[in-house]
Amino acid sequence: MAAATGDGKFHFAVDRGGTFTDLHCTLPDGSELVSKLLSVDPSNYDDAPTEGIRRILNEYDPTGKKHPRGQAVDTSLIASIRMGTTVATNALLEREGERMGLVITRGFKDLLQINNQTRSDIFDLTCKAPKVLYEEVVEVDERVMLAEFFDEGKSQATIELLETQSPVGADVQQNVSNNRYYNSNWPHAGVGKRITGVTGEKVIPLCSPDPEVIRSSLQSLADKGIKSLAIVFLHSYVYPEHEILVGNIAKSMNCFTEISLSHEVMSMVKVVPRGHTVSAAAYLTPKITEYLAGFMKGFDSGLMANVRLDFMKSDGGLTPVNDFGGHQAILSGPAGGVVGYAKTSYRPSLDKDGSESTKPLPVIGFDMGGTSTDVSRFDGHLELVFETTTAGVSIQAPQLDIHTVAAGGGSRLFLQNGLFVVGPESAKAHPGPVCYRKNGYLAVTDANVVLGRVIPDYFPHIFGPNEDEPLDLDGAREAFQKLKMENDEAKGRTVEELAYGFIQVANEAMCRPIRNLTQMRGFDIQKHALACFGGAGPQHACAMARALGIKKVYVHRYGGILSAYGLSMADAVVEEQEPAKEVYAVAKNAGGFDESLDPSASTREARLEYLAKKARSSLMKQGYSEESVVIEKYLNMRYQGTDNAIMIRESKSALALPYAKKFVEQYHREFGFELDGRDILIDDFRVRAIVPGKTLQPPAETPQLGSPTPAGKTKAYFENGWEEVSTYGMEDLKPGHKIEGPAIIFQSISTIVLEIGCVAAVTADGDLDIDVAQIETSNATDEDQEREGDIIQDPVQLSIYAHRFMGIAEQMGRTLARTAISVNIKERLDFSCALFTSDGGLVANAPHIPVHLGAMQSAVRFQVAYWNGEGREGIKEGDVFVSNHPQLAGGSHLPDITVITPIFHEGKIIFFVASRGHHSDIGGVSPGSMPPNSVNLREEGASIVAFKLVKDGKFQEEGITDILVNQGDVPGTRNLKDNLSDLRAQVAANNSGIRLLLQLVNENGLKKVEAYMHFIQHNAEMAVRNMLKEFASNHGTRAHAIDYMDDGTPIELTIEIDPTTGNACFDFEGTGPQILGNLNAPPAVTYSAVIYSLRSLVGQDIPLNQGCLTPIEFKIPSYSLLNPSDDVGVVGGNVLTSQRVVDVVLKAFKACAASQGCMNNLTFGDDRFGYYETIAGGAGAGPTWEGRSGVHTHCTNTRITDPEILERRYPGELTKFCHKLTDPILSCCLSCVLTLYN
Repeated sequence: MAAATGDGKFHFAVDRGGTFTDLHCTLPDGSELVSKLLSVDPSNYDDAPTEGIRRILNEYDPTGKKHPRGQAVDTSLIASIRMGTTVATNALLEREGERMGLVITRGFKDLLQINNQTRSDIFDLTCKAPKVLYEEVVEVDERVMLAEFFDEGKSQATIELLETQSPVGADVQQNVSNNRYYNSNWPHAGVGKRITGVTGEKVIPLCSPDPEVIRSSLQSLADKGIKSLAIVFLHSYVYPEHEILVGNIAKSMNCFTEISLSHEVMSMVKVVPRGHTVSAAAYLTPKITEYLAGFMKGFDSGLMANVRLDFMKSDGGLTPVNDFGGHQAILSGPAGGVVGYAKTSYRPSLDKDGSESTKPLPVIGFDMGGTSTDVSRFDGHLELVFETTTAGVSIQAPQLDIHTVAAGGGSRLFLQNGLFVVGPESAKAHPGPVCYRKNGYLAVTDANVVLGRVIPDYFPHIFGPNEDEPLDLDGAREAFQKLKMENDEAKGRTVEELAYGFIQVANEAMCRPIRNLTQMRGFDIQKHALACFGGAGPQHACAMARALGIKKVYVHRYGGILSAYGLSMADAVVEEQEPAKEVYAVAKNAGGFDESLDPSASTREARLEYLAKKARSSLMKQGYSEESVVIEKYLNMRYQGTDNAIMIRESKSALALPYAKKFVEQYHREFGFELDGRDILIDDFRVRAIVPGKTLQPPAETPQLGSPTPAGKTKAYFENGWEEVSTYGMEDLKPGHKIEGPAIIFQSISTIVLEIGCVAAVTADGDLDIDVAQIETSNATDEDQEREGDIIQDPVQLSIYAHRFMGIAEQMGRTLARTAISVNIKERLDFSCALFTSDGGLVANAPHIPVHLGAMQSAVRFQVAYWNGEGREGIKEGDVFVSNHPQLAGGSHLPDITVITPIFHEGKIIFFVASRGHHSDIGGVSPGSMPPNSVNLREEGASIVAFKLVKDGKFQEEGITDILVNQGDVPGTRNLKDNLSDLRAQVAANNSGIRLLLQLVNENGLKKVEAYMHFIQHNAEMAVRNMLKEFASNHGTRAHAIDYMDDGTPIELTIEIDPTTGNACFDFEGTGPQILGNLNAPPAVTYSAVIYSLRSLVGQDIPLNQGCLTPIEFKIPSYSLLNPSDDVGVVGGNVLTSQRVVDVVLKAFKACAASQGCMNNLTFGDDRFGYYETIAGGAGAGPTWEGRSGVHTHCTNTRITDPEILERRYPGELTKFCHKLTDPILSCCLSCVLTLYN
């Protein structure tokens, strides 16, 4: 490395994490040093970043001046401080922000509380949700409507007449004053002046805010102690004048410390995430301001005058302290690490002959901290997303695409239901793991200490009452010994075997998001390098890379504090964005785009250049030169008729419509197909202005020095048990040294564990470049494995396989959501994916839609029996089956179509995978195939008992089209194109499951995978049996419940439990007969309702599979409401009766009060469009919790369409959407008023 030269000043980069605060400092002479201290240590200091800076100054001040605690830090030698902080994240998680009020359009006071109406844990009967950020709500009499649909087909004369009329009359004002706003027809839709909004769309301001009323309402908030305001009005992204008016009034009152307007915070369509984002800004910005004030108090007055103080934003760019808003700070800490590995690890890879390849190897960032692990990906550009959810709050702002899993060094360890469980609970920084000497909890760090993978002598001695003791090895061992003695799962294991089992499970938990980040987006995981950092990451990286098939691991010399090091190299960034509604490329009927047309040309460059000028000016005001600013231009683009927008960076290509080419390429890679015949639209113009930070020079060639001399020897535990390993100090290693594993390399800030067979080379910069030895995958034949004897269940392997099976089902779901076309599947997520044994037994069902849970097993088993029946052609490789018949083929209702694929291995069926998705239309008497008045199945659409959707590997488009279109005297599907696309997406989802399952078989052998499928089922079975036995012990062996449908039809259940075996009979004798209507429910719906109920009653995270139903015997009377004939209507049984069955089951178990008992379906449409939605209701109270309103319950969990998207897509105006809490009978329901235009 070149000799360091300095500028005579200190430059600090500080990452304040949840457990540790890390510092990187460039000293006055240009040399570097790093430091680490506990983020929370109240007995010794108030603020960790200030203390860290003080310690370095105290030791390295070239003048010899001392900087004692208790005095303001002297800033005369400090040039810059860059910080990443979790202050905003912690305030959001713990709900400790500023007291805040929400100002919103009248009729939508509960909109943010309802959110997208889903619940985060479908099996949590309490339906817990994080508290909303605001304390009070002010509803404002203002409304803006989009003119497009209303004006469609009207003459210019009619529109001019509407513009001359007043939207507000005397009767309207009387209704407002009497608080009977929605008993009138006000505001009168379409009446008023047409105004061109920001996007170019015509809007109609129906009602403007009354300044006096606003002032009075805001004063009432101030009188209650509200200090911060979030203001969000519908369609303010296109017409912000009403927000500006109310914001100016609030500012003039001088009552509020923070006033955030949604169109300023993030001017994008979707009022719910925009409302959450502006709430986060108003809630968190004062907290950041408060923290900064406290931080500044630790320094003298020169801090603001002479020191450049910047903060890291969630998008990976630096911003001055005065521009740092709460909504920009959620990923402030992790963002530094992404920048750090992006700038240090993305480099040309080496071919086998030693020559550099032309493109660097993409890098996966693996940041394992104390409380969680973050994974991300870098392939030349920072990957950003524009909507994420943190602590129940949707943030609509540019953020790095970081996936977080609750598994870190501080993740707590449990033995539950025969499984090794890691997290999500954390020991946190205080009290921390047991080895921290603070009476903490058993955690991952304790396992590493016990296994000799973290050596107390080489870890900072910062523990104990005087901050001078090492990690407590004896205490950690005693904690594992206690766990071993208290749990049957640990019988026969040594302490070390127990600890190593937890390490294996933790590694798999962290591998899961990495697989999702790569495989689900079409990237080959093995063609990546793994860059690990964070204090705990290097202890796990080699083992994880081996499990993932990754051959390269990079560990930076500052890997333990890479987030801080990344801050030292980060770019200064300013983002500017405006919404748009323009056509970029016009589709041709024959495919492709008309290159002679460029509809947005007249405005596109002008708007981008305006944003560029604005962003450039902001950076220049910060003191950067104009020449140093780099401008990146983006268009946020989507296909017409879809909601999946992709941010496309400007292309320098000379081809016509260059953005279109990049959009189509990226869309195809992300979603697996292109949409011919659809225009490409522009939703947003965006500019990112950058002043590049420090860029490292390519590493020089290194000499080959061979193996270094070890610093010592120690014992560490690996897969073969205890090994004597060499230890090395990082400071003793020279460029060119090579170290063979097993070995341990220690730094003052981290410990690196080199697994058996791995080889680490020290680069010219002093980093580690590790080649990971891959263990040979199993290619044993079934006969070989049989000779090896029976496979014995191991709790550690059971936990790992549980992760793998569920991860595969989840990836199938992501593939389906990614490749589907329809709103129902892609956006509302109305689908489920699952894995099955060779006999059709459910192994893993990703927690998608509960009403699908037990039903798909019936569908798979029916297809197996049907195609293997006498006289039929059997099941062959290359076949894919499709069905939806509720009574005959294990379906739920006709719109839910199931696609089933057998998995072959050496000519034999070994597993099945299946996906079930709700199709937007499959024919029948009404659009959406959800007729409210159907009385027979034929009226509800196309029914499929058994059909080979794919035969000999060929998609049978003609055959499935005939089924969907030709339905006799009932209309066929109104949306065949989407049907076919979604069916192909379901096939693709199944194929992803096949690929991943076969990979698992290749890694572990078929017999072992099959064995653990059955072990997983048995584990779930025993959990349910134990729950049933416990219930019988506490409440008796018999349970009974009855409830009634609105027409008086009873649903009656008697449960008899064997207290010895845990077997139970669920007898629905007494349930009313099938009805002449569509509320009949096929047996598969009852199975789903029961498996959902049992899983919820267990109350712990157990695998969801057929084992849950193994102890259960069902008795359902034939021709009853729950077991009807095969020709009656059932469309309502799936969406209403299913909820009532769950209510009856939970009533029998005395678990909780009933839900609202329906999925509240809303559908409308004509021959041009169709709309289908399920609207949330309320969840029942339980023994220790209150009920909750405005949330989906039990058998459904679909998302709801955002109000702004609804009004942008459909000819209607949503005038009210809130809780109906004033009605004592309907208090669990939502009040929804939707007016459709003619």
